[in-house]
Amino acid sequence: MSSLFDCRNESELLAGMRRARQAIGRGDLIVVPTDTVYGIAADAFSASAVQRLLEAKGRGRQSPPPVLVGGVDTLRALVSEVPEAVERLVAEFWPGGLTIVLPAQPSLSWDLGDTHGTVAVRMPDHRLTLELLEETGPLAVSSANLTGRPAAVAVLDAMAMLGDSVSTYLDDGPSATGVASTIVDATSLVVGPEPAVRVLREGAISRERLRDVLGDLLEPDESQVEEAPGPVSGGDS
Repeated sequence: MSSLFDCRNESELLAGMRRARQAIGRGDLIVVPTDTVYGIAADAFSASAVQRLLEAKGRGRQSPPPVLVGGVDTLRALVSEVPEAVERLVAEFWPGGLTIVLPAQPSLSWDLGDTHGTVAVRMPDHRLTLELLEETGPLAVSSANLTGRPAAVAVLDAMAMLGDSVSTYLDDGPSATGVASTIVDATSLVVGPEPAVRVLREGAISRERLRDVLGDLLEPDESQVEEAPGPVSGGDS
């Protein structure tokens, strides 16, 4: 049976954080608040836990979850290279609502799904989740909802959709914005013939703010380019 902890209450906060750490250590799933929407989380280095996360959401391996980290040092350990332009993005928007896709560090022993050698990384701007990440290490996290349903902006929304597939729910009240993170693909800065940053999904960070940092490295909005080759796809997490 799932446990729910109101982290706005000091006594429940301590118990909830302890239970959440234990759940991650066992390979179970938890739901955590973030600065965007509530997320369903698993140990990023436990293939079975990540698979349970995908199954709980009703997703396949073709939709691997992003990874939340507690700081830039962890980003450096997870990816093969951090280009100078990504350093600028991180300095401007982390912690916050920007998820960055980069080539993964090839030596890592993990299985997030069909990632094609990449990983999507974000540092959330939420004190409880950052504290948890300090103790658990990187967490595979996707929005706390069933695929095709709206992302949960309150913990009870997540419970109604995910039920007992999640061991521990941490409640910190309604999400501050309810707007999912912006996702950018920066892999071509490392391995591509023509360096550029592509917006996969516009969310908490606007394209205009990205352009202020990246300048011409940001690819044009295809929806505004005549005879564009097609829409950019993104996930629901």
